[in-house]
Amino acid sequence: MDQRITDTERSAISSAYRQIRDEVTRFIVGNEDLLEIIFIGLLSEGHVLVEGIPGTAKSTLVKITARLLGCDFRRVQCAVDTQPADIIGVRIWDQNRREFVLRKGPIFTNIMLVDEINRLPPKSQSAFIESMGERQATIDGTTIPIERPYIAIATQNPFEREGTFPLIEAQKDRFMFSHRSQFLGGDDELEVIRREHSGRLNWDAYLQGHSPVIHRDNLLRFMDSIKKLHVEDPVLSYIRDLVVATREHSDVQLGVSARGSIALVRGAKVLAAISDRTYVIPDDVKKLAPSAFQHRLLLTREAEISGISPRQVVQEITDSVEVP
Repeated sequence: MDQRITDTERSAISSAYRQIRDEVTRFIVGNEDLLEIIFIGLLSEGHVLVEGIPGTAKSTLVKITARLLGCDFRRVQCAVDTQPADIIGVRIWDQNRREFVLRKGPIFTNIMLVDEINRLPPKSQSAFIESMGERQATIDGTTIPIERPYIAIATQNPFEREGTFPLIEAQKDRFMFSHRSQFLGGDDELEVIRREHSGRLNWDAYLQGHSPVIHRDNLLRFMDSIKKLHVEDPVLSYIRDLVVATREHSDVQLGVSARGSIALVRGAKVLAAISDRTYVIPDDVKKLAPSAFQHRLLLTREAEISGISPRQVVQEITDSVEVP
């Protein structure tokens, strides 16, 4: 694009992210990587898949972030009997008005948390596909747009198999980024214990003392500003080389699609902006490659039997592809 992002626009994005990060860490211990990915996903107009064990503050972090961003927030607690209408909405008969009226589901919001998405049966999982790809939902043949900003953040526990329905590759590909949450280290765990002992983990008290750091109109301006951030041709070629390498790797049965390329371009721009730069560097791309690639890779059966993980494959690729 001919028009470039200004220093004022870049500074506003960077400052907003630092404010949000500082406020979140007053309550949440660790998880800064997850917060960064959520913020990048939001400004990239993409969605985030979070895999991890229960009790790592995933849901709490999303709720706090939504409040600090001044966005509407809805949560879907998934279960095997959840129906598509529970997610999208339904038309019901209004006795007083003598007509059918639309009752919108939780999908119509700014930030939607889909808790344990792999507990949904496939028919209900597919209810998210249209909204994630086209920012709209169809109810009884009527297509209804979803207002910007819009991000779906889905969680799933990869260690539980009973009563779950794994996402198919086409559904995982709809997520721009993925993140794997881990247990806290010893020092961070001790900090959680100290905060609980001192009463600093009181959720109600924390919410009462916090108001939005930025508002929805600011977010929309940030999204438009990000598109103007500069990327040199060698960096674009580097993204291409990484994506092509996933398709040619001997341990990969199905490589990264064009959505992975788009995710890296958009995400690297946001990462550059929150790092207080008006241009993308190869390190931005390299840092985001695991989050953009790992959930999109389908490994060969031999690789899975050998215990090779998608993240290991991505690491091998980023180590071997020449950096411009």
